[in-house]
This record gives sequence, structure tokens and C-alpha cells, in this order.
Amino acid sequence: MRNTMQDVPLLLSRILAHGSTVHGRSQVSTWTGGGEPRRRSFAEIGRRAAQLAHALGELGVREGEPTATLMWNTVEHVEAYFAIPSSGAVLHTLNLRLPVGQLEFIVNHAADRVILVNGSLLPLLAPLLPRLESVEHLVVVGEGDTSVLDGCRSQVHEYETLIADRPTTYDWPQLDERHPAAMCYTSGTTGDPKGVVYSHRSVYLHSMQVNMAESFALTDHDVSMPIVPMFHVNAWGLPHAAFMTGIGMLLTDRFLQPAAIAEMVERERPTHAAAVPTIWQGLLAELAANKRDISSLRTVVIGGSACPPSLMRAFQEQHGVALVQAWGMTEMSPLGTIALPPGGLTEDEEWTYRVTQGRFPASVEARLVGPSGEVMPWDGESAGELEVRGPWIAAAYFGGAGEEPMRPEDKFHDGWLRTGDVGTISPDGYLTLTDRSKDVIKSGGEWISSMELENHLMAHPEVAEAAVVAVPDERWGERPLATVVLKPDATADYAALRAFLADRVPRWQIPERWAVIESVPKTSVGKFDKKVIRRQYADGDLDVTQL
Repeated sequence: MRNTMQDVPLLLSRILAHGSTVHGRSQVSTWTGGGEPRRRSFAEIGRRAAQLAHALGELGVREGEPTATLMWNTVEHVEAYFAIPSSGAVLHTLNLRLPVGQLEFIVNHAADRVILVNGSLLPLLAPLLPRLESVEHLVVVGEGDTSVLDGCRSQVHEYETLIADRPTTYDWPQLDERHPAAMCYTSGTTGDPKGVVYSHRSVYLHSMQVNMAESFALTDHDVSMPIVPMFHVNAWGLPHAAFMTGIGMLLTDRFLQPAAIAEMVERERPTHAAAVPTIWQGLLAELAANKRDISSLRTVVIGGSACPPSLMRAFQEQHGVALVQAWGMTEMSPLGTIALPPGGLTEDEEWTYRVTQGRFPASVEARLVGPSGEVMPWDGESAGELEVRGPWIAAAYFGGAGEEPMRPEDKFHDGWLRTGDVGTISPDGYLTLTDRSKDVIKSGGEWISSMELENHLMAHPEVAEAAVVAVPDERWGERPLATVVLKPDATADYAALRAFLADRVPRWQIPERWAVIESVPKTSVGKFDKKVIRRQYADGDLDVTQL
């Protein structure tokens, strides 16, 4: 017997067509830093995406070829999100917060010929151009000092001029759904950044999952504010999901300061937002100093790194906003879990689930692998390294990048992606991460979770941030070093912080080494950059007190 279903490819052009017609009245608003935001309907975005596709074709962009964007979260970036892959090319979002050496490596490794760049970012790009071997065309979006491009060998185009008078319809090709659609590079915390190439099929299925009730559960009654950069794993899939269901979007452009975010929420009334925890820590401090009405926010999805439970409780109790943890990776498109509690629980019982990384959806299969390669049970207690597989999870890196120091066979094996995260899984599928495998502290034959110590320290009322790393110890092999950022006018000393931890963790886990720092180093996507702290300790750059 054969099935009787139509075989219709899952393509981003179908999402674009649906969003720009069925949800044509939905809007994308781009913050301008003052005055009225720039507003554009989905219908208009669909027409302009067609114009951009025609323009890129005339620049020689071919099917399967990467076209890069170095852009903030703006409506023009949304147009590129759909125009490039729908025409058969590959959207390549460049992380503007990476070190310039890594940015140079990524552009050359991907062999980008065209870069769309915000005018405000030209000072970042211009010094790199002489070393970007493949770049032939620059398309400048918005105002900026183009004089910094004088003498560059690439042709320079102005975005609005380039797409003007082009046809507002496009005969989008009927691609194979496994055709490449977009690519992102990892942030390169170990070795060179590694490229992940998403297919139309994987992006389409991931968008459906983002829209499911067990995930973000947004509709055309909502306005989402993805503060997560559009160069960070496709803004966690929100632009694609928005066009699938008509979700309005409020985009931040380059205005990412806590005061600006508070003003956006108060004036534009989004119902949903998404960002890394550090954004919300800054916003909480801003709201404490300056009263703002953020009552429109119903849910905030937190990802990128673990959210301190104290931050979640503060937003819930002080502002009525639910901070919901999600977990994923660049290699996972990125949605892997989301921490919505099951039904039928009291509020106190729900917190048991909310502080986990969340539950796996049906399309993400997971297992825990112990130190000897054995598969561990889902009992909420047995810990192991998390491995995953599924239709929006990578099976390899682009172009062979990543052989050193992580060989592909070490990252992908038996059809599974090794995540490098260590944790437990409950019988009902909720993941609790206890550490990164590289960050867990191995002390006297026992493991200490740096993440658990950090969360407890950040629950102290006078601690703004805390990062804990392993440092060498002659007796125990490794011991934890706690680095803390104290709030203004804090009076707590190390003895008080040790006493605070003594009520929450076994005494043998309490750090003896302490240092106060001005801020925790961050990676380009806002995660704690612990390798910097380890290096500072090894170089003697930290003022460490040993108790």
C-alpha cells in the first residue's frame, strides 16, 4: 500500500507567502531611539522581499550560495531573512559581537560574496574588508558614514536604491525542502567558530514547534519583542514563527540599554519577549530605579544560559511577568526544551518544574550518557552528558570546520549530537542541567556544579552576578573559585556569603577562594565567559582571598 498524501516541500517561501497574505495586516515595528517606530506590514515586507530577491539576483547571487547580513534586529533584516533563502540562496547571519579575528575567519570560511550591513556598523566592517577575500558587494542599510569604505575593492550599494523599481512579486523556485536555507556559526568558545547549515525543512518544522502551545504559544493577538539578536540562531526562530501565525514583532535595532527596553515595553505594549538572562537582570535594576509600566508583558522566554531562580521570582512577584526557561544550541536551531510546568499543580509545585531547563518536545529525542559510555536512566538523579537527535538538529559542521580541538566524530556519533552539557532527566522528560562538561568542578573524586553555586550566590540580596570556575588545588585536584559582582552599597563580605551557602549546599562544596569583580566577562551572545576568568586567575590578575 502507498500513502495518498500530496508531497509538498516545506519551504520558507511558503511561510513568506502565507504571512504576507493571510496575515498581511500584522506589523513589524523597528525602534528608532526616539519618536515613532518605523512600522511595516507583513504584506509590505512580502513585496519588498521580492524586490530584494530580484536585486540580489542581478548582483549574481546564485542558488546554494551564502549571502551575509551584518545587521541589528530591524525590519530590513526580516526582509533578508525571507528573500535570501526563498530565492534559493543561503542566509548567513554574522555575529557582530564576535572578535574581529573570528568574524574575518567566518566570512572567509563561508566565502560570502555579498554582505548586507547596517550603516551604523560600517566602522566595524570597514577595517576587515582588505582581508575578506571573497566579498564583492556591500549593501548598506540605513544611514551611516560610507566614507569609511573609500578605497575598498567591493562595489557599494544603498539598500533602498538597490531594491527600488524592482518587481514586487517573485517566482520563488520550487526547491527541495532539504536545500540549505540559513547558516550560523557557533561563538567559537573553543577553537575556531563552526558553521551549522539549516535546511528549509528543519526551519519549517522548528517554526511549527515554536508556535505550539507547549512552546511559545503565540498568535496574531500577540506582539513579540525578540531582543535576542537575529544573528543568534535565527533569533530563536521567532521571525519565521511570526510569519507562520501572524505574530506582530517589535524590534530593538541597536537600542539595547535597560532604559530603552523599558521605554519600548511601556510605549509599544508587547505581550512576549525573548532574551538572555543578563538583559533581564539589567532591566530589573532599571525598573527598581525608575518606575515603568511593563504590565503588557505576559511571558519572557529566557535562553542562552541558565536563568537564576531569584531573577525569575523577582519578575513574577514584583511585575507579574513569567520568565520561562528554554534550552538549546546553535546546532539545535535552537529549541530543545522549554520549562512550562505540567497541569494540575499548585503554584509552589510548579516552581519545581520552572527552575529546570524544561521538557523535550516530541521531535527532540534525548539520552544521557555516563562516563563509561553507558546510557543512564531518566530517574531525575542519574547524571550524564546529554545527547540529542531530531529533524532540526545538526549532524555535521559546514566545510570541515571544527576538527581541532573538537573533531567532528567527537561531536557527532551514532546519529546523536553530543551537547557537552551534563544533567539529569526526570521520568516525565524534564531536563535539569548541572553544568557544562568543561565547567564541572572535579574535587576529590566528587563533582561540584558551578551552576548550582552561581544560582545560590545570585539569590543573595546583595549579589548582582556570580561566576564559579574550577581552579587547581594541590590536595583536592580542583576547588571552586567564586567571583562575585556586588550591588551598590553592599555590605556582605566573604564570610557572610559562605554562611549563606552553608544553608544551601554541602559544606565541602563551599568555595575557599573568592574575588570581587566589576562584571562577569560575557561571550558574544551574553553567556558567562568562564575561560576568561580561568585565564585571569592563572595569570594572577584577580585579587583572590583564600579563607
